[in-house]
Amino acid sequence: MFPPNPIGHPFAQGMGASSIVVHDYNGNDVPPHPGQGWTRFVCVSDTHSQTFPLPPGDVLIHAGDLSSWGSPKQLKVTVDWLLSLPHPTKIVIAGNHDLCLDEDLRGMRYFNVTKDDVVKARSMMKSRAAHAAGLHYLEHESMELKTGNKIWKVYGSPAAPRYMPGSFQYENRAEAEMIYKRVPRDTEILLTHTPAYGILDLAKRGTRAGCQTLSATLNELKQCRMHVFGHIHEAHGTLIDSNGKRVFVNAAMAGGYGQAIIVDLSSE
Repeated sequence: MFPPNPIGHPFAQGMGASSIVVHDYNGNDVPPHPGQGWTRFVCVSDTHSQTFPLPPGDVLIHAGDLSSWGSPKQLKVTVDWLLSLPHPTKIVIAGNHDLCLDEDLRGMRYFNVTKDDVVKARSMMKSRAAHAAGLHYLEHESMELKTGNKIWKVYGSPAAPRYMPGSFQYENRAEAEMIYKRVPRDTEILLTHTPAYGILDLAKRGTRAGCQTLSATLNELKQCRMHVFGHIHEAHGTLIDSNGKRVFVNAAMAGGYGQAIIVDLSSE
């Protein structure tokens, strides 16, 4: 169903039945917006307290690892950057580096993240300034996104399989099943930090680092048009499924593997 995704996946431009994907562009010199009946998503992930120039679009998606090592100070660099961007809507999830956003770590001395750090960080994501700038922080939850006459059903989860100590990680298949059964089956835009197994998840050492339970969940999401994730930086890139109706985006930015990925989806 999917072509291989070798390390260093080349920038490409592709088109499905109802999507246009743009990798290769120079700054804001991007193809024009397709117009009425289309939504332009600008996708990033794994910025790790770095900031980047981004092209304009209707919706900015950030698929986690906002910070480098999870302190509120590092998170604030990213939040301030996101709030400064002109995209009318910004949808954000956390990742395994975002320790200060994980309530399960509240009160623990974990990588020097304290209870107060967790309270401060989570307040930052739900602040009046964030709301005014159109920032929506999703943590195992849904939202409806209206662009033009289209209402997109979006779900975001920060979870990933445990690889090393970090935030929002699960240990086994049972925990993964509990997490992913919460995804509504009518979800159209899915954000997760981890890739699904076998889809843009090839790590440096040649192993597949994605989640098999998430793969099974995606098979049940018949209305899903786009899955955005990151986590495995070196697998940055996109795939469009064989019927041209679903786009997979590994939007990881860290390490110089690529720039933001633009995906235009039709409302049909």
